[in-house]
Amino acid sequence: MASEFLSRLQFAFVMSFHIIFPAFTIGLAAWLAFLEGVWLVKRTDLWRDLYFFWMRIFAVAFAMGVVSGIVMSFQFGTNWAGFSIVAGNVVGPLLNYEVLTAFFLEASFLGVMLFGWKRVSHRLHFFATCMVSLGTLLSSFWIMSANSWMQTPAGYALRHGVFYPVDWWRVIFNPSFPVRLPHMVLAAFICTAMVVGGTSAAYLLGRRFEDKSRMMLKLALAFLAIVMPLQIVVGDMAGQVVREYQPAKLAAIEARWDTTRAVPLALFAWPDERAEANRYAVEVPHLGSLILTHSWNGAVQGLKDFPPDQRPPVKIPFFSFRVMVGLGLLMLLLAWVGLWRWRRGTLASGRGYLKCWVALIPAGFVALLTGWWVAEVGRQPWVVQGLMRTSAAASDVPAGSVLASLLTFVVVYAGIFGAGLWYLLRLFREGPVPAPQRGTPATPVHGSAQRTPARPLSAPDRPLEEDR
Repeated sequence: MASEFLSRLQFAFVMSFHIIFPAFTIGLAAWLAFLEGVWLVKRTDLWRDLYFFWMRIFAVAFAMGVVSGIVMSFQFGTNWAGFSIVAGNVVGPLLNYEVLTAFFLEASFLGVMLFGWKRVSHRLHFFATCMVSLGTLLSSFWIMSANSWMQTPAGYALRHGVFYPVDWWRVIFNPSFPVRLPHMVLAAFICTAMVVGGTSAAYLLGRRFEDKSRMMLKLALAFLAIVMPLQIVVGDMAGQVVREYQPAKLAAIEARWDTTRAVPLALFAWPDERAEANRYAVEVPHLGSLILTHSWNGAVQGLKDFPPDQRPPVKIPFFSFRVMVGLGLLMLLLAWVGLWRWRRGTLASGRGYLKCWVALIPAGFVALLTGWWVAEVGRQPWVVQGLMRTSAAASDVPAGSVLASLLTFVVVYAGIFGAGLWYLLRLFREGPVPAPQRGTPATPVHGSAQRTPARPLSAPDRPLEEDR
């Protein structure tokens, strides 16, 4: 049990750290494609400078996501050998498709996007940026398909305890995938919008890059105002899928112990799993049924309907879900207030409102992480819902070995990625400075231009011997 728990803790640590960077780059790649597309039409310095600024941020975040992702994938063989043996026929090809399509596409065009500004045509460079953005979306497609299959398995045959795919269409487009994919992609876009808007607000508070910052803030605000209501609708659809296919997870999210009708919505409570009751509950009558079943007196299944060894932990899904929803509502309120201020012409002048943007920069990432914890912890004790328990998926590795690797990951991540985050903050402090243009000579190194004597005005037009 200690080895299994430590393996779960290690995977949770690595995964929670990793998911931040792919989510950021998914939204950031689309943002870069938008910026360069507008620049191709308007050809103004503002859009070019913004593109180069965010491209540097993207490069660092992309590198950190790749490194942390490689470490995470190794754990399928080291800590979860049982899962690889039993479910590898299904999950393995899905992860390979992600490499063959998304990663190869990103790797093929990333170099052109980062280093090809002066080497290829503008249209080809824009095409490369779009391909990188498409690659990030394809990556999320395959990863979410694999994870959704573990939540709602379909299209398989179980022979001698091993999963075999019999219908790849049903495997890929399993019941939860069509709603979980847009939910995840929209969450990634929201993370990026919060960073873009918060960064522009910080510059406006410091009276830096004011024209560029106003433009970024307006774009981030308009995007957030459109996407946040859409995300709420998609989240409700995802909840309906959970209610149908994973009722124990829904019961844990709402800390419902008994199957009842006219279920209240628990705004706050302290779930007591031993007593199978909630302490200090603050509830709104009927609202739980209205949200969960779209009916005023709808019935919601309780945890007592499931054997104790088939119930997920309650506290983590319960509190994580409320943090996710609370932050979502705060971001929606931020967007609505921003639209009102924009209409009055005071969007960039209210210091209190700008400080709210800066304070909520991490909100998208925290909401993303807590939503992921709801999905993963709420699935327990199953690694493949209803078919394979997490205990059967864990490798038979001594607990001391798992603990040693976990501590190693913590130390290494703190050092390497601490340096990466420090460099990202340095780039943010530097800001969207003027970007290079085609034909601009390279910047002299170590002041060599100052040390090189100027050629006399009477020098011949042909190159001198020393120049050769």
